[in-house]
Amino acid sequence: MRLLLGFFLWVAMSCTAMASDMLVRFEGPIKQGALVRGKVPAGSSLKLDGAEVKVSPQGNFVVGFSRDHKPNAIYVVEMPGGEKIAGSLTIEFRRYDIDHVDGLPPKTVTPPPSWAARRKVETGRVGKGRSLTTDDEHWRDQFIKPAKGRISGVYGSQRILNGKPRSPHYGLDIANKTGTKVIAPASGTVRLAAPDFLLEGGIIIIDHGFGITSTLFHLNSVEV
Repeated sequence: MRLLLGFFLWVAMSCTAMASDMLVRFEGPIKQGALVRGKVPAGSSLKLDGAEVKVSPQGNFVVGFSRDHKPNAIYVVEMPGGEKIAGSLTIEFRRYDIDHVDGLPPKTVTPPPSWAARRKVETGRVGKGRSLTTDDEHWRDQFIKPAKGRISGVYGSQRILNGKPRSPHYGLDIANKTGTKVIAPASGTVRLAAPDFLLEGGIIIIDHGFGITSTLFHLNSVEV
């Protein structure tokens, strides 16, 4: 059994970057592919690289940096009184492994045309499961691994499937025997639970609030 855990939810909170005015705090590794929690004064709003970031009434927020994020990120905080604070974050460059996976059934590398209609439905269900942005703050929990096992694939690696280059890997693979128990990496609400997707097998999507979700793939059975 292999499990896939969305990268948004597997980070080690190991460092803190703080604006010079001490009013804007980013907690976490400021690097490509990282999830970063933060805090601004209560009642403030925040934009990162021009996009509005959801902020709780207490000033809590969470952001993610993409696998290939540019070297810098610009943030703008608007205080309750209208004062604006702008700053720049230096995004640490990250090197990724090349992940060779051989011996896969050809149809799982290049899906046949006969799968198109069903895949459209399945990917639509995944999109819907990840689409909500609630006020829940379960993302403030310390995330844990959903299962024990050998790490057989890491986030961000370039995937070479049966000798053919494919998109980067956006999860964490944990290998173990069929029947290994899987737990939620953090509290949340289940938005999708299906036992038989064509490529993912059993799949569960858990919503942790603020648009942060974890996705468990390749489950032998789904009993949630």
